[in-house]
Amino acid sequence: MNAKRWVPALAAVAAVAVAAGCSSSSSPAGGSTSAAPSGNTVDIYSSLPLQGSSNVQTIPMVNGMKLALSQAGGKAGKFTVNYTSLDDSTAAAGSWDPGQTAANARKVASDPKAVYYMGEFNSGSSEVSAPILNQAGVPQVSPANTYVGLTTNLPGSAPGEPQKYFPTGTRSYLRIVPIDSIQGAADLMAMKQAGCTKVAVANDQEAYGAGLAKLIELEKGMYGVTVISNTPIDTKASNYRTYAQSIKSQGADCFFYSGIISNNGTQITKDVNAALPQAKIFGPDGLCTDAWTQASQGGVPTSIDPLLECTVATQNLQSYPGGKQFIADYEKAYGSSTPPDPYAIYGYEVMKLGLDTIRSLGADGANKADVLKALFAIKSRNSVIGTYGFDANGDTTLKSYGLYSADSKGNVVFKETLTPTKTVSAST
Repeated sequence: MNAKRWVPALAAVAAVAVAAGCSSSSSPAGGSTSAAPSGNTVDIYSSLPLQGSSNVQTIPMVNGMKLALSQAGGKAGKFTVNYTSLDDSTAAAGSWDPGQTAANARKVASDPKAVYYMGEFNSGSSEVSAPILNQAGVPQVSPANTYVGLTTNLPGSAPGEPQKYFPTGTRSYLRIVPIDSIQGAADLMAMKQAGCTKVAVANDQEAYGAGLAKLIELEKGMYGVTVISNTPIDTKASNYRTYAQSIKSQGADCFFYSGIISNNGTQITKDVNAALPQAKIFGPDGLCTDAWTQASQGGVPTSIDPLLECTVATQNLQSYPGGKQFIADYEKAYGSSTPPDPYAIYGYEVMKLGLDTIRSLGADGANKADVLKALFAIKSRNSVIGTYGFDANGDTTLKSYGLYSADSKGNVVFKETLTPTKTVSAST
């Protein structure tokens, strides 16, 4: 769901407004962009949290979307594309907000020209938007969600999933990142490599965090890792010292926080480290950010950084088939000499996927039902992130996660690619 952060937040905010060939509203990362009106038009939307700690990922992601649209001349075949970037967060929440997400989805659902929706960033947010968009027949593709229950009934999902997200009975949601059964296995691979013998897991009780924690418990035997506890926490607590002492008494030598950074990820990390100063601390993509690793960004003290590792569906940008060219194009468009957050390339690809699909349909590109059918028919798409397709559930065929650590300055840096060979199945 989240990835490493390489672009300073302020620079990224400034960059959004200057995508080559695209206009923008005065809002830093919101508003609409389009080519000059000509011929028929279609409307495309993104919905991402553009306020709070996640914006170090989502603002570069919006930049990537705008870059793809700019390179296409603001067009998808015969259609002029009107792109609107929506914010599903609020300043008060400092992260995605259910009410705002629902408002975004309703806005798009009521737009007769809407043919493509890129979102959400947080899996819990897609739980809100997916059924609204499904009732309107709007194709939804997430560039970041990993929670299994959005598409499958794998262990880690909740009762009624995924059917409750598709009230029409027709699937309308897809994603271009691998699901959490793969991420959980990658996390276990990382912990095994680090020599963990007793892992304490805490989860933030959101769909993403609780589901991933359950998968780690179910898959632990496949990778020879002992999980001694899986504890749901109060994300509004002032501290977790009592919890940290409890896992110390259990003999934990490693800790995994299954949740997102805005759900008190930094505080629980600091408290666990105070109780277990030698323990390695792991997190998933929801935690893997400079907002976790950099003290200057509100993260943990520098002394803890050598103990941190985390997984993200994204990898080193240069390792992608189209990564080097993407970096060059991005830097040219935004005037940055620093490679962007890797999620930028997923923003680029999710937009390009939509544009290419609409274009491939010719005159039918304005028909959202045809766009949806065409997306599910993709089995071998050559893209900047590799060759992939979608299964009947809407899940990508990509299978790898990146493993990251923190350098001496607290920057999240790519360590290696992990490709699990064993994952939990629906029959488990």
